[in-house]
Amino acid sequence: MRIGVVSDTHNLLPNVRRIVELFNAAGVERVIHTGDVTQARTIHALAALHVPLIGVYGNNDERDDIAPAAAEHGFAFHEGALSLELAGRRIVVVHDPRDLAGAREDEHDVALHGHDHRLVVQRTAGRLRFNPGECAGHVAGYNAVGVLDLASLEVELLRF
Repeated sequence: MRIGVVSDTHNLLPNVRRIVELFNAAGVERVIHTGDVTQARTIHALAALHVPLIGVYGNNDERDDIAPAAAEHGFAFHEGALSLELAGRRIVVVHDPRDLAGAREDEHDVALHGHDHRLVVQRTAGRLRFNPGECAGHVAGYNAVGVLDLASLEVELLRF
């Protein structure tokens, strides 16, 4: 199973539309957003994804605005750490990497986060910590989202 991972879209709608194109072309089976969608208009743009989206709220998210839009499109956003299992892998999702310790990162195969806009691909004891980094920048070629293969735990960055 290949999943798309994105963080910190911050309402930069031209980038969000490009992210949707990239994930749809990559054939991912699900997209996980690690927070800082910011407003409902980004959720409406993400509705063009061909697959389900799930995520966590970030520190800049307007929850009262995002929650109804997410429900309208069948997306699920969670407060705090989200623990789930996909393709036999235990995954924990948080916005801020400082929250991983309290989320029992060591009990998961994959830890996904955002918040700092920095690329992280860290492997420890067969586990993966991943943040795809910046995707809401204004300089072409410096933005990225990730595609994670859950079978191999290999990460592909899609730069734009």
